[in-house]
Amino acid sequence: MEDDNNVDFHQKLLSIDEKLELEDIESLKFLCSDLITPKTLEGIKSAHQLFQKFMDEDLLNKEDCFLVAELLFLIKQYYLLQNIGYTKEKVLQELSTKGKISSYRVMLYNLSEEVTQLDFEYIKFLMHKDIPKTLTSFLSLLRHMEKQELLSENNLEMLVKVCQPLSSNLTKRISQYKNEKKESENPLEGHVPEQPLSKAQEEKKLSVASGTAESLWEAFAKENTEETEQYMMGHRHRGLCLIFNNFQFQTMNFREGSCKDAVELRSVFKWLGFTVTIHDNTTKDEMERILTQCRTNPEHKDSDCFVCCVLTHGESGSVFSSDEKSIAIHDLTSYFMAHQCPGLMDKPKLFFLQACQGMEIQEGVPLEADARNASISPPAPKKIPQRCIPTEADFLLGLATVDGCCAIRNRMKGSWYIQALCHQLKRLVPRKEDILTILTVVNDEVTWSFELAEEEFIQRRGPLSW
Repeated sequence: MEDDNNVDFHQKLLSIDEKLELEDIESLKFLCSDLITPKTLEGIKSAHQLFQKFMDEDLLNKEDCFLVAELLFLIKQYYLLQNIGYTKEKVLQELSTKGKISSYRVMLYNLSEEVTQLDFEYIKFLMHKDIPKTLTSFLSLLRHMEKQELLSENNLEMLVKVCQPLSSNLTKRISQYKNEKKESENPLEGHVPEQPLSKAQEEKKLSVASGTAESLWEAFAKENTEETEQYMMGHRHRGLCLIFNNFQFQTMNFREGSCKDAVELRSVFKWLGFTVTIHDNTTKDEMERILTQCRTNPEHKDSDCFVCCVLTHGESGSVFSSDEKSIAIHDLTSYFMAHQCPGLMDKPKLFFLQACQGMEIQEGVPLEADARNASISPPAPKKIPQRCIPTEADFLLGLATVDGCCAIRNRMKGSWYIQALCHQLKRLVPRKEDILTILTVVNDEVTWSFELAEEEFIQRRGPLSW
């Protein structure tokens, strides 16, 4: 019986390992830097190896797996907590008494989550004389600074200098950590009799210097001139995220780079707490079946919202399935209207579509268009079709392009729109920006990318053309 329990415990840990990506493993290793020696961590390549080391060090066993729960909570992989009998709320309740990861380590990790790859390239440029070229992420920079004794729990000056040019929000988080550390070291200074904390206060206290993903959905609001009414984001689950990734067709162009978009979307929405499923190369019948099943999913009742991403070819007001049948955008959204999907009534429903809405384009190299046929002459742009606009409230429709035009996709790096969306979600959610502000920044980034590509192409071969 004991052996059966051990096997079951190891199977649960393996199931977690299978769902974590390389980036997640690096995050776990960084968070454990104070528990496991750096030399040992260098040889660890999987989550299961890390869990085994925890067991060797008597930090993890089948009776007490809180360390794993704490780590999953910190890297925001909330959906994996159920594998070991935890929920986000249960972790929060036990964190103050069972937590093993220092607030210093948590603060550094949360800073790294807020620093984008673009920010990191800027830091590398500023510090190119002082850091090796082999560093690939902000976490690797932090590890390097600690090895060089430029960063420690009591030495944060260099970190402040590094973060200062990027965002005042980063330096505020460092200051917040320093103030809380000072208060914990001098508990009697300005002492006031402690009152019991509410659940909301406890969560705020425990997320030291953290820019959590909660803010996006708290700030996704219905606004009017007198007051701001916010969506309730306190349900048991964040919600479901469907990703339709159609890249292979019968006669239409192969959508090279689409899988990179799908992987990036999965990573970002998992980070935001969603349960994500990807459906590759689905026919119209399969898409309709999946949407029907999703519409009746009982989880919607206990979820905050719903997200659907469609990566495919398209034309005005519609998208194409892998068997090249047209599906109206309005028909996609109609599955989740209140009378069809009561579980999502009065909850935000977000649709992001990477698909052409026509064939007018200014094309550069090596760019492709997500149109039915990118070789025929473009027609004149049409007016925005009303059939693609949801008739109910609580829908947000994000399109990669305007009606009559192509959506740009890089064969190597993925589409401009989806990559910009993922980039800005990771960058701006921790800074507590609302979804409409984020989409405005996404639009600006896509525009900037096009202007930059056009300028480079003009210098090399001439103006961009269809």
